[in-house]
Amino acid sequence: MKSSPSARSWIAAGVRHELLTRALPALRHDMAAPVSVIRMALLMLKRQVAAATIDPAACEERVALIDNQVGELVEAIRSLRDWELATTDDGITRSALVAQCVMLMRSAFDLHGVSLDTDAALDPQEPQDEQHKEHKEREEQEEHRWPSAAALRYLFLGALGYLHDSAAEAGSIRIEADGANALRLQAVPREPGTTHAVLDAHRAPRALAIDAVAMQNLAEDLGYAVTLDGGSVRLVLATGN
Repeated sequence: MKSSPSARSWIAAGVRHELLTRALPALRHDMAAPVSVIRMALLMLKRQVAAATIDPAACEERVALIDNQVGELVEAIRSLRDWELATTDDGITRSALVAQCVMLMRSAFDLHGVSLDTDAALDPQEPQDEQHKEHKEREEQEEHRWPSAAALRYLFLGALGYLHDSAAEAGSIRIEADGANALRLQAVPREPGTTHAVLDAHRAPRALAIDAVAMQNLAEDLGYAVTLDGGSVRLVLATGN
């Protein structure tokens, strides 16, 4: 029996939930890291206050560190809103989308011996001097921002998950720009004879693997076009294409 539109929406919602679950370890780390720094700074502040002679400058330094880390923690918590499809956002550039998603999943993929290889054209470069910095800022201003960053994030993570789950012998996933409005992800086979330790962390049970049906349901529900061709995925960043 053919599934109804409502059933397909529930399938897509389940895929999004699975993708968010896979990204949670990285998100949790971003929120836990400032807490660790705050706890250490508070311990040092208590020792300085309890000392026979209080050093105001040292105390001010610890308070400034705590204030900075509280800001980092608040920002990390607020970033959870970025995963809500109903939230209006400012869109996202293609390079920023790739950088964010690769950062979220790199550690999990490394555990399975799968590296994420981003083309240099999509990899943000650190400015070496003021002139380079100004040039980079102009490039970022000129780079097109695609609307619905939350949807694109789910779509890109879905493509990574699809290749990760379906290409068992993949040693790396190559990410490249495809024209002006798309991305192509290609699973590259592992070198023959290469040994690797495959761990179970972050890997979903077979029943929750991101397969072709799950990927297509996700894309259709979000309103985007994807092309699955063996070990590659092409994502169009504009809706209705």
